[in-house]
Amino acid sequence: MSSFLPPVLTIAGSDNSAGAGAQADLKTISALGGYGLTAITCIVAEVPGKVSMIQAVEPAVVAEQIRLLFGAFPVAGVKTGMLYSREIIEAVVSTLDEGLARTSPRPALVVDPVMIATSGDPLLKPEAMELYREALLPRATLATPNLDEAGVLLGEPIPDLAALRAAGPHLVARYGTAFLLKGGHLRSATATDLLFLLDGSVHEYSAPFVPGVATHGTGCTYSAAIATGLAHGLDLPSAVGAAKRYLSRAITDFLRWPGAGGPTDALHHFASVTSPLAPAPTSP
Repeated sequence: MSSFLPPVLTIAGSDNSAGAGAQADLKTISALGGYGLTAITCIVAEVPGKVSMIQAVEPAVVAEQIRLLFGAFPVAGVKTGMLYSREIIEAVVSTLDEGLARTSPRPALVVDPVMIATSGDPLLKPEAMELYREALLPRATLATPNLDEAGVLLGEPIPDLAALRAAGPHLVARYGTAFLLKGGHLRSATATDLLFLLDGSVHEYSAPFVPGVATHGTGCTYSAAIATGLAHGLDLPSAVGAAKRYLSRAITDFLRWPGAGGPTDALHHFASVTSPLAPAPTSP
């Protein structure tokens, strides 16, 4: 029998450029030794820097994907990404409650509150925001908003690291879950992220900021990596630390292709994985 790979479920949109969404999640989960499962919520036509079209999946289909997976696999970790509408959030919450209640030990739930793309395009309908706040976030083990999304949840912008430090305890108290607040969009020399736990402790993670890279999909990748670490049995601070190191490598060793409108960048999700198809090293 082969080695056990913990099944990790991502409930997210499909990104045809494969840099974000469920495709990025699957790459991340695979690179970190998990078995990726998907429940697709939307089909998104996009490339880095542009969201062109969004087609939502019927909520009943989203729910059935989740229900079948919990019945067939010992799901060890879950993350949510783009949920898009109130109806999809309702379907996800109710079906997740059923699946998580039947699973022992109960899998961690990482909520990446996908509201605004890196390009600035809205990815959550305005009428869905209230349900996101009231139903989904309180069920989470961890929430991982980007800077703009954290500002929306807080009710005010977060312009600098000092504001980031001040925002964390308020968000934890308001939503009853741990928060990872990410400083990469502050574009300082060091990308500093802060993990705020329910017990009031704060953990800090830093890496050099890599300029000149279109970091499409960093939030998806980061949250999927954390969910995979938790599925492997790491505690939350350790899972975030491992995910931060993985993401930093994926950004530093980014991929780039020439394009008609300029170069297209992507994270290198398998930078630390040796392909069996790669040429063998030559002897000196």
